[in-house]
Amino acid sequence: MPELPRHAPALPAALWALMAGNFIIGTGVMIVPGTLNDISHSLEVPVPVAGQLISAAALMMCLGAPLLATLVAQWDRKRLLALSLLWYGLMHLLSATMPGFSSLLVVRVLSVISPAIFTPQAAACIGQLVPASQRGRAISLVFLGWSVASVLGMPLGAWIGGTLGWRAAFVGVGLLSFTSALWVWRVMPDGVKPPAFSLGAWRETLQSRPLMLCVAVTALFSAGQFVQFAYLAPYLKALFDVTPLQLSLMFAWFGAFGFAGNLWVSRHIDRLGASRAVMLSMGGMALSLALWPLGSNLLLTALVLVPWALGCFAANSAQQARLSGMSPALASGSIALNTSAIYAGQALGAASGGWLIAHDRMSMLHWAGLAGMSLALLTSWLATRAARSQTAGQGS
Repeated sequence: MPELPRHAPALPAALWALMAGNFIIGTGVMIVPGTLNDISHSLEVPVPVAGQLISAAALMMCLGAPLLATLVAQWDRKRLLALSLLWYGLMHLLSATMPGFSSLLVVRVLSVISPAIFTPQAAACIGQLVPASQRGRAISLVFLGWSVASVLGMPLGAWIGGTLGWRAAFVGVGLLSFTSALWVWRVMPDGVKPPAFSLGAWRETLQSRPLMLCVAVTALFSAGQFVQFAYLAPYLKALFDVTPLQLSLMFAWFGAFGFAGNLWVSRHIDRLGASRAVMLSMGGMALSLALWPLGSNLLLTALVLVPWALGCFAANSAQQARLSGMSPALASGSIALNTSAIYAGQALGAASGGWLIAHDRMSMLHWAGLAGMSLALLTSWLATRAARSQTAGQGS
C-alpha cells in the first residue's frame, strides 16, 4: 500500500464494506480450485471435467464485466452492489443442492454474474466516495479484499471442502454473502452513479496499441498461471497424496507470499515504474514454472511456489497502475478490459490444463504455463516500446 500521512483522514465506512464484499467475491471465485478434488470425487466426474467449472465461470466473467457495465450504468450503486451480493449468496446455496455436475455447471455460471458486476462497479464508485487526494488509499483498501481472500478465504474453503465436503464450503460462501450484502446496504450512500464510459472513449481505447498490448499481457500471464494453478489441488493429491489440512496450508502459504508481494509492489511501484514492476512480477512467476520439476516433495514444491506467489497479485496491481498511467482519461475502459482479460486468461488456462490432464500429460502443465508466461513477458516488452513511441510522437 502507499505510504500514508501520519494524520491521514479516515476513509468512509462504505469502503470497508466494499473491501469485505471483494473478500467474499474473491473467496467464492477461488472456492472451486480449492475444492476441485472433492467436487470430482463427489459428483463422480474426472478432474478435467470438473475443471470446466473454472473455465466456464471465467468465460462468463470475461464477457459479463464489460457488457453488464453498460446494462447497469444507470443503477444506483447501493442497490446494485447489495443485490449482486444477495444473488451471489443465493446461487452458492443453490449450488450446494445440485445433484449432478451438469446442473452445478449451470448454476455456477449464473453465480459469477456477481463478480462480473461487483468488483469493477465497486472500483468505479471510489471517485464519488472520496476526494482525489484519497483515491490511491481507497483503491488499495477496496482491492485488498481479493488479497485477503487468497490468504484466508481460499485456504479455509479448501480445508472445509476437504473435511466437510464442497457443499459445506459453498454454503459458507453463501451465508457470508448475505452478511456482506446487509453491510453494503447499511453503509453505502444513496445516489452514487458513476458516469458511463462513452462510445467514443471505448473506440479510442480499443484503437490504442499500447493499451491493447497491455491487456494482452494480462490475458497471457493469467492463462500461463491457470494451466497449473487451476489443477494445483489434484496435482498435489496425485503426486503427494496431500491431506485436506496440508492442501489448506499450501494455499495459505501461497496466499501469504502473494499478499506480501502485492504489498511490496504497491509501496515501491512509483520508484520502480509500473512496466518494470509488471516485468519483475511475471519474471517471478516464470521462474517458479521453470523450476517446477525440482518440487520432488511437498516442502520443495512449497519453496518453488514462492516466486510465483510473490508475483501473482502484484502483477495484477501493477498492470492496473500501468494502464492508468498510460492514458488516465481512458483508464475506466482499459481497466474494465483488463478485468475481462484476467478471466479470459483463466478460462483459456483452465481449459488447456484440463485438455493436458485428459491426455495424461499432467507433468506438462508447468511447461505449458511457462510458454504462456514467456509470451506475456515478450508482449509486455512490446507494450513498453509502443508506449514510448506514442509518447515520443505526441511530444514531437
